[in-house]
Amino acid sequence: MTHLAASLFTDLVATLRLDLLLKLGLAVLLGGAIGLERELSGKPAGLRTNILICIGATLLADLSVNIGIMPGGARVGDPGRIAAQVVVGIGFLGAGTILQARGAVVGLTTAATIWVVAAIGLLLGAGQYVEGIGATVLVVLVLAGLGNVERRILSRHRTVSATVRVQRGTPWEAIDREIRGTGLMVERHAAFDHESDTTFELRLQGPARQFDVVTARLLERADVLSVQLE
Repeated sequence: MTHLAASLFTDLVATLRLDLLLKLGLAVLLGGAIGLERELSGKPAGLRTNILICIGATLLADLSVNIGIMPGGARVGDPGRIAAQVVVGIGFLGAGTILQARGAVVGLTTAATIWVVAAIGLLLGAGQYVEGIGATVLVVLVLAGLGNVERRILSRHRTVSATVRVQRGTPWEAIDREIRGTGLMVERHAAFDHESDTTFELRLQGPARQFDVVTARLLERADVLSVQLE
């Protein structure tokens, strides 16, 4: 009787795909845990985005594992082909979150998060539950816990050399005003006029996080041709 009950339970699980339901439920929970942290941080790929990515990767991984199994249990083909395409395809989605504004790049952490959430979905779809849960805990700790460490590092002062190329006739006072408006100090500067442009060689000092800010602000100006920090 016990054997019969176990057989019926196995048939029920196989028929209703309760194993897949468990995978999808975990995908919602684990993808949602990472997405919630991103949502609270105000990132473009937030709660729903990460849940959908994790669910999609889970479904494709489950399909990849089961699609080649024949009725007799024999496997036909390579079970990793669909999952491999997820790894490639998620790169396009991640690339869409990376913004580039004339040299200032943002969104790399969001793209990396999308990539790792897809990897967690693949783990769940392949039935690697412990690995998926452990990876999720680690990712949340990195995103939430190391954020404070990163902010402390970026708040420290640095001294950086910079080269700013501008159109001929652009006054130094305008560039100086933009730089000081970001909280950075100009320790020294020198101007070199060329035939087609003017180059300012600068020595800047201030919080590390502000150097990306000043680069983006300067590049928003139509008279600024390029900004290079060393």
